[in-house]
Amino acid sequence: MKKITFIGAGSFDFTRELVRDILTYEAFADAHLCLMDISVERLSYIEKACRKIKAAGNYPAVIEATTDRKKALEGADGVIITVLTAGPDIFRTDIEIPGKYGVDICVGDTRGPAGIFRFLRSAPVLLDICRDIEAVCPDAYVLNYTNPMALNCRYLQEMTNLKITGLCHSVQHTAAMLAGWIGADMQDIEYLCAGINHMAFYLEYKWKGEDAYPLIRQEMERKEVWEEELVRNELFRHLDYYPTESSGHNSEYYPWFRKRPDLIEKYCTHSTGWNPGEHAYILKEYFRRQDEWRQDIEKWLDGAEPDLKRGQEYAACIFNALFGDGTPFEFNGNIRNEGYLENLPQGCCVEVPVTADPNGLQVHPVGKLPDQLAVMVNTAARCEELAVKGCIERDRRAIFHSILFDPLTAAVLSMEEIQRMTDEMFEANREYLPQFPKA
Repeated sequence: MKKITFIGAGSFDFTRELVRDILTYEAFADAHLCLMDISVERLSYIEKACRKIKAAGNYPAVIEATTDRKKALEGADGVIITVLTAGPDIFRTDIEIPGKYGVDICVGDTRGPAGIFRFLRSAPVLLDICRDIEAVCPDAYVLNYTNPMALNCRYLQEMTNLKITGLCHSVQHTAAMLAGWIGADMQDIEYLCAGINHMAFYLEYKWKGEDAYPLIRQEMERKEVWEEELVRNELFRHLDYYPTESSGHNSEYYPWFRKRPDLIEKYCTHSTGWNPGEHAYILKEYFRRQDEWRQDIEKWLDGAEPDLKRGQEYAACIFNALFGDGTPFEFNGNIRNEGYLENLPQGCCVEVPVTADPNGLQVHPVGKLPDQLAVMVNTAARCEELAVKGCIERDRRAIFHSILFDPLTAAVLSMEEIQRMTDEMFEANREYLPQFPKA
């Protein structure tokens, strides 16, 4: 019997879908699935959901729920981390303080001022979790889903010796979107994707062995395709390679889309995709969920039998390759750069092709990013390196510098304004970041 532990299992949608996926593998049909969360109420709900999935599939799996983290980790072969530190009342300062200074943010969970302060709050919590893993199940494979992905993974890969990588679904979801545009079956699509999390690009995208980029460009001439992803399509048109993350997210990472009201109106308002770029898009969803999550979960629990078809998340496929039936599985993982991308900083967190198999995680060197991509991605990666340095050394100055060079922030504010904004964000986070000296 294999044991897979969920830390932050109260993340209802993630845990429910990943448990469903894991149980679709014969090697895990009788697995011991341990659910851990600090919220007794959320834990109770997710335990009921997992038992509903188990019953629907008539699986012999063992479902356990506990608030004791070390107990949950005992004997684990795999660990999935889906924690969310703090809540909407502090997340709003990540968005509202930069907004007061003129930096308009859509999501704010990846990089820039909002992503960096989210990271600073998450890092101590994640490190505590990993210290328990080191003590209780040091050989377990660890999959992180907690954002900001690159910053969290870079920090944990620096501070621990665990076998850890981070997963983001933007790579496979975008690949499927592009396939749909050109009428291709995903089984006939091959791609090479590389960069850093939320700033990765398809260096190759082929349909039945042929370059599909000409077909994608042709489809983008159609109004409905162009308008679906305004920011991403604009990036592709000018940079020649298609980016992985949604238009709303992407609009935050560059100096071209959100620095003026007219640009926000043009690029970040009228897309028909799931995330056009609305101000505080995810923050509004957090506040909605804060009020409605119980009703949403109870509706699902009282609803029809669950669909047991495997979804598009990769955690179950990776675990199956590592310690299930051993079928190799290739995905894009978040890994320390040890020469995998030659023109990005050594040691930074990159998102590159990885193969999971019974021997572990085999990372595939990519070579160099095209020059025009390397210029942009280097800036973001080096800002992340400064943020991780600042976190480890408790250095406010390094945190300020990591925000100072953020492309959107630098396009909008002066250096003095960025310093004031950073100081104000530190003050708003005083309860969560006592390790940093006062200004």
